[in-house]
Amino acid sequence: MKKTIRIGTRDSELALWQAHTVERQLNHLGYATEIVAVKSTGDLILDVPLYELGITGIFTKTLDVAMIRGEVDIAVHSMKDVPTALPKGIVQAAVLERANVHDILVHKGSADFFANPATIATGSLRRQAQWLNRYPHHNVTDLRGNVNTRLQKLKDNDWQGAIFAAAGLERINLLPENHTMLDWMIPAPAQGAMVVVAMENDAYCKEALARLNHKPTEIATHIERQFLKKLEGGCTAPIGALATYIDDEIRFEGVLLSIDGIEKLHIEKVLAADIDYANFGNECAEEILTNGGTQLMEQIRNQLKK
Repeated sequence: MKKTIRIGTRDSELALWQAHTVERQLNHLGYATEIVAVKSTGDLILDVPLYELGITGIFTKTLDVAMIRGEVDIAVHSMKDVPTALPKGIVQAAVLERANVHDILVHKGSADFFANPATIATGSLRRQAQWLNRYPHHNVTDLRGNVNTRLQKLKDNDWQGAIFAAAGLERINLLPENHTMLDWMIPAPAQGAMVVVAMENDAYCKEALARLNHKPTEIATHIERQFLKKLEGGCTAPIGALATYIDDEIRFEGVLLSIDGIEKLHIEKVLAADIDYANFGNECAEEILTNGGTQLMEQIRNQLKK
């Protein structure tokens, strides 16, 4: 049975770019599609830091509800925004080939302020903690909104810079010349990857989306998200993770920091690509937890409750 696949997406410029990318790939394979854009809670509440809202999957919840109600058939997300546990009845159907994984600093004028006091903007605890760990003499301020809104806020305020995911700016051609690649900053689990979810009982959409899946990206993001889930970070704790294929090896680097960046637990491990990777993320997380991570996660949870 052929049908028009209704593609649910947030209505930001970046989210629509991602949805249209999936649409083009499905159309190329002969599937009929329709874009259905909705506004998420995360887009509507811009004056409160994400971690204070206490909602897991704030950018995905609205689309989850639309799928369960039958208003859309599939949903396209930035994978780093998706909770590690999907709602009952919704499954991961495709992970597209990953783009740039790195964070960047967009700054005003020259970037000669690193050694001096400065204010850097980000809404991410992970970015905040890693920045303060490296530049403890800087101040970090909250920054919310979609990519366009955050770039405008940087222009309108007297901050020295703001941190963005490189992939987001590159995808919609908004990468400014005055930026610095933060290759030392460990990205969010699954950063740079797009995921498409479908209803578990929708064989037609699952079969269509399986043709878009990029296996190396699926494996890498599985490891990173497993690491995140084991640490119980959700979208709030300062956790970074990156798995990469290099010369028939899977190399993993992960980090857990205190919110102020003072404490840092770091891990690097290598796994031969022909060895079962299914539990690799868990093993890396267990090592972090054993070496002080359990106490640090408890400290973070207590701080976020206040």
